[in-house]
Amino acid sequence: MAEREAFVRQLGEPVFIEDFGHDRIMFFILADGTECKLVFGREGALEELDVGTFVTLVDKRGILGGAEFALPRPDSDERRERLRQILNWFWHDLSHFMAALGRGELWWAYGQLEALRRYCVNLLRIEHGVEAQEEAYEKLEKAVPVSELAALQATFCPMDRDAMFRATLDIVSFFREHAPQVAGAYGSEYPAELERLMCDRLDELSLASRLTRDP
Repeated sequence: MAEREAFVRQLGEPVFIEDFGHDRIMFFILADGTECKLVFGREGALEELDVGTFVTLVDKRGILGGAEFALPRPDSDERRERLRQILNWFWHDLSHFMAALGRGELWWAYGQLEALRRYCVNLLRIEHGVEAQEEAYEKLEKAVPVSELAALQATFCPMDRDAMFRATLDIVSFFREHAPQVAGAYGSEYPAELERLMCDRLDELSLASRLTRDP
């Protein structure tokens, strides 16, 4: 492992090489376009490897004979905590969106709009028994039926105040439709009072926006 970078250079000239803080994994891209993830493990502890289904290409000593690499089962406590964060942080970030939009700071508002959408995507992942991800869209089509994402597809909008506000209304509607039942399924407390407070503020912002535009 100490010579892993030298090992990679035997395969080709890397134009990108990084471990992202993982001591047993190295990601690299070679000059010919080859992209790889190199995972290191110990012969006496193959069960520590998170590999999943695999095809053996080279195994001169037969180390992998009969080996199975089951992916780790989700930790229920970690999933519950992640769900708690989603249920609460969604409404916190909605507050930021409304503040940004009210101040005319569209870049900030657009960033918060994307954060709200990612919460919904991760909520769907959990609803389908799949772990929430920092990269919420990674391999999403394999985790969630695409048909269930249709309501969110229309929320990808231009950086226009009215378009962003309409998109946020759709996102909030989507979240309110799914979040309480997901919370109930996993025994998490749904912040109903926080929802009421933020939705009241959203209604006030909507009314103020209409009054501003109407003669």
